[in-house]
Amino acid sequence: MSSRFTVHETGPRIEKFLRQIITATRFAIDFTIEAGDQSHPDFENPDIVVKFTGHDVDMLLANRAELLLALELVTQEVLRLHSDDHSRISFDANDYRALRIEELRISAAAAAEKVKHTGTPFRFNPMNSRERRVIHIALRNETELRSESAGTGAFRHVVIYPDGMASLPDPPPPPPQDRFRRDERRPQGDRGGDRRPFGDRRPHGDRSGGRSGDRRPPRRPR
Repeated sequence: MSSRFTVHETGPRIEKFLRQIITATRFAIDFTIEAGDQSHPDFENPDIVVKFTGHDVDMLLANRAELLLALELVTQEVLRLHSDDHSRISFDANDYRALRIEELRISAAAAAEKVKHTGTPFRFNPMNSRERRVIHIALRNETELRSESAGTGAFRHVVIYPDGMASLPDPPPPPPQDRFRRDERRPQGDRGGDRRPFGDRRPHGDRSGGRSGDRRPPRRPR
């Protein structure tokens, strides 16, 4: 794959955008923009690699580098890259990319052995297009099984089938998660477990059965 983007031409546009993001978010991070390497040419061969360092790098790498990948995607959109060119610009930190590729290769090998042994298809969790490509390439020389991408949008994933088995229908997407607990949906000031009618909210110290205005005085000790 010949280089379409260079550090000299595209690098200043990437740097300008990232400096704005870092200033606005006040992240304690810095970055360098370098030409892509050939460490994993079969899996990733970017023209440009942006490497992040700094105190807040762990925030970028949390939840399988969710923020790092989101920042990468937004930058690609700002540069108006076609989806076919997204793999040409890669964001990385603490060698996350190389470690993730190795993890996916090991997972693909383990899943392949399981499918061969059980004859049952195996579904991976949803992945982005780059990670799905790693799975497909890792299994491309297998003769007893095949891999396919299934699902749509954020739920797109890889399925490994025994060779000759028909593809299964896509599973329904999971329901949206309830972001608020039931207790949090109650009006402010009603956080306790007191479920009595509003007009019958006697003080907690009043455990008598009568109405609050019709109580007998306490008996004096003899």
